[in-house]
Amino acid sequence: MRGTLALVLAGGRGSRLLDLTDKESKPAVPFGGKYRIVDFPLSNCINSGLRRICVLTQYKAHTLIHHIQRGWGFLRAEVGEFVELWPAQQQTAAGSWYQGTADAVYQNIEQIQLHGAEHILVLAGDHVYRQDYSKMMASHLRTGADVSVACLEVRREDATAFGVVDVDDADTIIGFLEKPADPPCIPGKPDRAFASMGIYLFNADFLMRVLEEDALDPNSSRDFGKNILPSLLGRCRMVAHRFQESCVYPPHATDEPYWRDVGTIDAYWAANLDLAAVTPDLDLYDPAWPIWTYQMQRPGAKFVFDEDERRGMAVDSVLAAGCIVSGGAIRHSLLFHDVRVNSYSVIEHSVILPAVDIGRHARLTKCVVAAGCRIPAGLVVGEDPEADAQRFTRSASGVTLITQDMLDKLDL
Repeated sequence: MRGTLALVLAGGRGSRLLDLTDKESKPAVPFGGKYRIVDFPLSNCINSGLRRICVLTQYKAHTLIHHIQRGWGFLRAEVGEFVELWPAQQQTAAGSWYQGTADAVYQNIEQIQLHGAEHILVLAGDHVYRQDYSKMMASHLRTGADVSVACLEVRREDATAFGVVDVDDADTIIGFLEKPADPPCIPGKPDRAFASMGIYLFNADFLMRVLEEDALDPNSSRDFGKNILPSLLGRCRMVAHRFQESCVYPPHATDEPYWRDVGTIDAYWAANLDLAAVTPDLDLYDPAWPIWTYQMQRPGAKFVFDEDERRGMAVDSVLAAGCIVSGGAIRHSLLFHDVRVNSYSVIEHSVILPAVDIGRHARLTKCVVAAGCRIPAGLVVGEDPEADAQRFTRSASGVTLITQDMLDKLDL
């Protein structure tokens, strides 16, 4: 895929993740114990043989930039391989920041043209999945498409939460609908619909013309899903690429391809805890499709004390390097690096981000604890919903988000 340039759109705030994105963009949010969300599209590129990658940043990009510089600088520019950072630079005459996904690409049109790519792969930087983009490219070339849009099959009743793609019997796209009340079904599958994944493959020359045309439209919101793609209906060859054809399945292959938008606290909590399953649908242990990242070297996780009332233990859980479980109990949870769980504490069904210290006798159930928190000794969360709602942020499904700012306000 040497003729392809990948553009990873990583400038989004991700406001539905609430306090988790107060200090960093959604693509930079930690995931899975040792990764950041942006590592998934980047790893998909590397594993697909696509090694010309540009990461477009905007909102609170400091953490993301550091991560890319430290963890993704191993490619060799001398042989035409790179991961470049493209911060927002107000590059148009209007002097504006990126106004939408299409505008982010348009403002970098000169840099794109300098790379001389034949195809442009546009990726969202904030989804968790494994995909072989070379298979999507093969489908794009086989169908003679000007644009290919990666689509995920979802239940028709669930499609009301997505941008929905309507297709004919040949998977030619004939419509785009944003969160429709009555989603069109996939031909031959009356109970299924196509949700757009925010992954687009363009012929490069065609994309340049389309972006320049959109930039002249005063009514456009400069977004691929809302403006660019709907404007192309009937004007070009636009094809839906079925995600199941390029999804990288785990060795214990499942029927459903794995893709998650971890854009809410509930979705983030659930996707992390999916990894604690006996055979998770997202297999991070698969050596054939590794997820690459940067992480400082840490010692292995340690469990100490083996007394009846004070036993360091973890079951049905994932713990990253640097964790110390000092006489506490962990069940069905995921702990990021450098978490310390002190004696007599109990952690259940929770996601604990890096460098958290959990005090003695604390009990946390169904929580997401933000990085760097110091959980006071004896704090109980997850057993009294009304009390939790007064002190912390609770989601619709009862997940409690805990941050240090919230803890500082407690009278303990």
